[in-house]
Amino acid sequence: MKYLTLGTAAFVVALAGCDVNQTSQGEAPSLDVDVSADEGALPSFDVNWADVDVATRTKTVEVPKLVVVMEEEQVEVPAIDVTMPNENNADKSERTVAVEAEVSGEMHKLRIKSVYAKQRQLVVISTLTPTGESLQEERVRVSDRLVLNAPENLEVKHIIIGEQPQGDWNRQYSFVADEAAAKQRVQGATQIFSR
Repeated sequence: MKYLTLGTAAFVVALAGCDVNQTSQGEAPSLDVDVSADEGALPSFDVNWADVDVATRTKTVEVPKLVVVMEEEQVEVPAIDVTMPNENNADKSERTVAVEAEVSGEMHKLRIKSVYAKQRQLVVISTLTPTGESLQEERVRVSDRLVLNAPENLEVKHIIIGEQPQGDWNRQYSFVADEAAAKQRVQGATQIFSR
């Protein structure tokens, strides 16, 4: 009888967080000394567990964001007019050629240094140099640009002299260690612009 009471108590404790309604009385088995016993009946219970619904809700929360503020300024930029030999240059159009890098830790200056032409390709060589100004936790995008008036089908590639900063944005350009490495990349090309 002692074991049945402890088992029932443990069962009740385990279901303490549930809504439990007893549906019938329990009856302990009756025992004879000759160890024969009548069948007993354990108490039965209806257990109503908590209903669980899974859904989504729209909540307004604060999340960290990188904010890049672009401001318009009037600056003088180089303008290059390219006329291809032995071609109808009526399809020329003016476009802005920009080079950008995303830097952190220390402010950098990005400057277009020269442009080379070879067949139907222009190679823009820029320099990325640290300024010594600390950026602390910020990421900043630096850029330079020029205006190109040329046939639309000229391909433009970029080479940047300097250490490649971390970040996906900077993977769109080729980075080289120094000017000699950049000049190796444009062997056989004609320099059409220099600063």
